[in-house]
Amino acid sequence: MAKQKGIIKLDGTIGGITFYKSQDGYLAREKGGVSADKIANDPNFQRTRENGEEFGRAGKAGKLLRTAIRAMLQNASDSRMVSRLTAEMMKVIQEDVTNTRGLRNVIDGEAELLEGFEFNINGKLGTTLYAPYATTIDRATGTLTANIPSFVPLNMIAAPGGSTHFKIVSAGAEIDFENETFVMDAQASAILPWDATATAVINLANAVTAASTHPLFLALGIEFYQQVNGQMYPLKNGAFNALALVKVDGN
Repeated sequence: MAKQKGIIKLDGTIGGITFYKSQDGYLAREKGGVSADKIANDPNFQRTRENGEEFGRAGKAGKLLRTAIRAMLQNASDSRMVSRLTAEMMKVIQEDVTNTRGLRNVIDGEAELLEGFEFNINGKLGTTLYAPYATTIDRATGTLTANIPSFVPLNMIAAPGGSTHFKIVSAGAEIDFENETFVMDAQASAILPWDATATAVINLANAVTAASTHPLFLALGIEFYQQVNGQMYPLKNGAFNALALVKVDGN
């Protein structure tokens, strides 16, 4: 893969070289490779087919999780979040010791490996919210909780420039990867001033199906606002909002 230089940027295929635009700029690569039919039928590509099947399964699982918390991701995600999540889902699948290669899946894998996943590299929860918090998943009652004791925002939140206020958000999701369905509940604190006044205790309890047998995910995040003439405006379209998976119970 090569980068295109110069004033004129090409898009298309010329003389066996494909020119295209990507997130990394204008690139060029040689056209070619193994035919799709050979990959699908040649015994020498058995491992390639197995990897492809599991990669596809990881992509589908990641999409389902993203769909479940889509409302929150609209406010906190980066341009490479989808590929990063798919890569983490692959790690989950690879921990499946029940099924053979090519048949491994998220359900029999290790969903807990997703705990700590940051949806927005530009604004990580781990380097934004320093206030201690406790998370619990009560599978019997179907309650996923994030509890944050009182804290001083100026001391415990690294807010981007221009911020005057913030809001703590959470989402609890129950995901049925086999049937591609989910149950999600979102909660949020009030919009609070980013100042030296201590907050009240923030307790966000998200409800899903009681006694569920499906993997459960708890996401916690923070959104920033700027107050102008008494009105609250999301800061820079959420570019620095943070959201992470803080608790996962794969059952």
